[in-house]
Amino acid sequence: MSNAALRPIPAFPVIAPSILAADFTRLGEEIAAVDSAGWIHVDIMDGHFVPNLSFGADILRAARRSSEKIMDVHLMIEDPERWVDSYIDAGADTVIFHVEATDNPVALADYLRGKGVRAGISLKPGTPVDVLLDDLEHYDLVLVMSVEPGFGGQSFMPEQVEKVAALREAIDARGLDTIIEIDGGISADTIAHAAAAGCDAFVAGSAVYKADNPDAEVQRLHALAAGSRPGA
Repeated sequence: MSNAALRPIPAFPVIAPSILAADFTRLGEEIAAVDSAGWIHVDIMDGHFVPNLSFGADILRAARRSSEKIMDVHLMIEDPERWVDSYIDAGADTVIFHVEATDNPVALADYLRGKGVRAGISLKPGTPVDVLLDDLEHYDLVLVMSVEPGFGGQSFMPEQVEKVAALREAIDARGLDTIIEIDGGISADTIAHAAAAGCDAFVAGSAVYKADNPDAEVQRLHALAAGSRPGA
């Protein structure tokens, strides 16, 4: 896949506010309020793969109209092959699906790349990272869930950072540029731990959108992550 037509990835670390925690009645304003963010994270839940229902392609399309930032779309849904095209058409830059939701993740990742979007894969806390390591070259991004997917505002699971460290080791050893992202309970209290293990991108919902100044909180999280990354 050529990345020439894709919106460029900003320098790491990236803070990705999750609009799941935003006020949907003011979506354009809420996205504009995190101007320092590297990209915007969009959580899609179907009420089947996870026990909650969020929104669909129309909200993504509205977010796309309001911003030129990278739209990082996380599909927490069953049968992702059936639905990915609707999210590509709605403006996704990265489409992340769950390894637990498909029988052929490599084929789906290759399909996404062929459609001109970045292919991401995610795994639930109970899924070992080993299931991804042999096929890392097929994925542009791996999203480690540090909470059980389905609801915002949960507590960070520190043991999930071991997956980040294993991914960092494998990616670096093979000279890949696969991005490591983490999602779940990321805040000023937890981000340094994930950054030190080698995370590149950090999804933050409640920590950003419940702050008095969301953009200042994005900048604060960025500084904490940058100061904790290996070699910082």
